[in-house]
Amino acid sequence: MDRVTLPPADWRARPGLDRLTAALGDGNARFVGGAVRDTLLGIAVSDVDIATPLNPQEVVRRLENAGIKAVPTGIAHGTITAVSSGTVVEVTTLRRDVSTDGRRATVAFTDDWRADAARRDFTINALYADPATGEVFDYFGGLADLAARHVRFIGDPLQRIAEDHLRILRFFRFLARFGDTPDTASLDACTARANDLMALSRERIADELLKLLVAREAVRIVALMVERGIFRPVLPEIDADGVARMVALAAVEDATGIGLDPIRRLAALLPRDPAMGEQVAARLKLSNTQRKRTGSALVDAGEDPEALAYRVGSETAIDRIALTPTLDDEQRRAALVHLRDWRVPVFPLSGGALIARGLSKGPEVARALRQIEERWIAERFPDAARTGEIADEVVAQALRSDSNA
Repeated sequence: MDRVTLPPADWRARPGLDRLTAALGDGNARFVGGAVRDTLLGIAVSDVDIATPLNPQEVVRRLENAGIKAVPTGIAHGTITAVSSGTVVEVTTLRRDVSTDGRRATVAFTDDWRADAARRDFTINALYADPATGEVFDYFGGLADLAARHVRFIGDPLQRIAEDHLRILRFFRFLARFGDTPDTASLDACTARANDLMALSRERIADELLKLLVAREAVRIVALMVERGIFRPVLPEIDADGVARMVALAAVEDATGIGLDPIRRLAALLPRDPAMGEQVAARLKLSNTQRKRTGSALVDAGEDPEALAYRVGSETAIDRIALTPTLDDEQRRAALVHLRDWRVPVFPLSGGALIARGLSKGPEVARALRQIEERWIAERFPDAARTGEIADEVVAQALRSDSNA
């Protein structure tokens, strides 16, 4: 294969990056993984990782001698976080696996670039680039796979999965983000070992799943995962009906510009049972806010969109409107386009304003405020002048009731 070099990219000009690689020394640093892969694909790069044959202690010594901050964030596994002129880069010593149990690996350091590449998951993630020349080093056919949008395990797929069971979900996430057609051997291995997912923490599963759900080809790949029974061991609630709901949601997202949201898409995949939605989110160890949102998204939208957004928040209102199956498609789309740019108003009245109108402090003020707020919502959030008129009417009625008591 002809020599391939990394094309120019903004991230390569980040402050301090040249200084950092120079501190490690010629031949002792290569960009690796996502930064190389995404640059070759023309995708924006966020994180930059560097691989080095230097041991972690030597990395720290060289960085500190160059006045670069070195944080031993994962030194036991060979990773040092370097901070150079505000640029943050993870520098990791080349490694080879000594033993694995499907959840974590015991590693030994090495100076063999190919051995380091061999322990990575997919060929497209095992690409390295020289910081000075941009030359790309490819040990397992990653460049050809990248050109073909082919996601393929390095070596024996079953062995790669045995080393880390999360690679099953990573395969489908990378397929959804980068792939066109799945590698048959890799797909068959993931299918055969789907039960291995049960050994993983639910947090790791959730992290991969939420990333997958908003990837470029998420709908197609989730359908493939259901077809292959990948979810069944850990998320049996996700079935073909859920895929159909996600397909419908994707059409709504495309038509209205509400954006792709992983929690909304997760809710679409689940049966329309708010309690079940919260239970699944709890099983995945999502945050309390995400759990409540997942369940709330599965409640039917039963009132005016603006009123609903005021009561539950725009995000949840959009979830409900997007997912309520009985809504007319035209009305749904109009409501979502409106709410997408609508700012929820703030109720302009306080209890003090009612006390100033003659009400006594206490529960009577709270009752009157609720009445005023309900009328304010029903009248579609009128201005301060009209709100004041509503308040005058409610307070006058309350005072009359008190005098007649």
